[in-house]
Amino acid sequence: MSSGEQRYPMAGVTAITNARIFDGEKVIGARHILIQGGTIIAVGGEIPAHAAVINADNAMLMPGLMDAHVHTSIGGLRDALKFGVTTELEMNGGFTKKGREIQLQNLSDVADVRSAGMAVTAPGGHPDELLPDHDGGIPDFVLKELEKLTEKERNAMLEAFAHDHDEAPQVTTIEEAVKHVHTQVENGADYIKIMIEEGTVMGVPGLPVLSEDILKAAVREAHKLNKIVLAHVLTADSSLSAIQMGVDGLAHLFIDRPESTSEVVAAIKDSGAFVTPCLVLNASIIGNPASELAGDPRVNSKLSPEWIDILNSSFNTYPQGSLENSFKSVMDLHKAGVDILVGTDVSPVPLHNLGGLAHGASVHHEMQLLVKAGFTPVEALQSATSKPARRFGLQDRGRIAEGMRADLVLVEGDPTTNISDSLSIQAVWLKGAGQQIH
Repeated sequence: MSSGEQRYPMAGVTAITNARIFDGEKVIGARHILIQGGTIIAVGGEIPAHAAVINADNAMLMPGLMDAHVHTSIGGLRDALKFGVTTELEMNGGFTKKGREIQLQNLSDVADVRSAGMAVTAPGGHPDELLPDHDGGIPDFVLKELEKLTEKERNAMLEAFAHDHDEAPQVTTIEEAVKHVHTQVENGADYIKIMIEEGTVMGVPGLPVLSEDILKAAVREAHKLNKIVLAHVLTADSSLSAIQMGVDGLAHLFIDRPESTSEVVAAIKDSGAFVTPCLVLNASIIGNPASELAGDPRVNSKLSPEWIDILNSSFNTYPQGSLENSFKSVMDLHKAGVDILVGTDVSPVPLHNLGGLAHGASVHHEMQLLVKAGFTPVEALQSATSKPARRFGLQDRGRIAEGMRADLVLVEGDPTTNISDSLSIQAVWLKGAGQQIH
């Protein structure tokens, strides 16, 4: 028995061989990994004689991708996984630990998910302006999503919807903000989100926003409970306000670019906060549909016609905006040393007023836009793997290394030199289990 065989128990070792490996930070010299029980047990070294071998034939193996800004559903988590997105981070919704226990028990074909629970926002504030009018019952877009699910999944979603509806109290005072944060944490929220959105960029100026004192109290309480805080912001002024309140991350990149931009960038840098720019959203807000992405056969072969229609539409609420300004701002932040994370702000179900975005596919689009802005392909890939894992404290993923979760994506070509190759997906593994991706 060789030393390699002595090191690993006899059952259930899989070797992925002959791969170029991007480990979440860089391309490494090793050409194979070993998986057992959902975990990477070795990178390189000897391959045990009993191992089941998957020949990657010079494709590139990468950590599973992460979307650091979504609003999701069971269907969204399924679509994400088809595109090698093995973790979605929900920024307002029902997939806290309690929500996951209700909705995702025994489902193996969905991406992993973490959640802020319900965000801290003013009555009638963002995101209410984005939701279709309804009579207080279950919205039509939720009913439509239910039609696509099994009976068991429908019942779980209805239970989660009722729970979220009951657990969304009005926040109008410091005391209510503190209570709201505690409620989210008791539900198993993984982090907390606050909303600072007066509506101009969304085409609805005058939205109510909670006072600075109330939002500061929510941030302080979350930090007492060892939760990081993210802020919804779409302008330079609101970004600076959020940083002054002590948030740990900005869930968007400001879409304007005032003369004070350099001061805002410096404040973000000095605070240590990260930014999830959601360039795909900014593009949609200024009226650019994701039609090229929708037309890519690597995308439209995996998405429903409804989602392809959504990609071919846009928010178009701030047509006076400039994507070039967003490119300049994200590069200013990047050059200053601010951690930039890949996120999309995709909606849980296909809604035409929330166009240009789709689960999974838009992560690849976001990386393409980061490269167009001036990132190297390797830097864009870091922003979708190791950086979000580190900033959200998910220490078991985002890298290919011994002891990490075997969340993996295998692609044809070399996305470290041509970022579009990230869409040429050959295989996806979630905790070591191969997934159906077509």
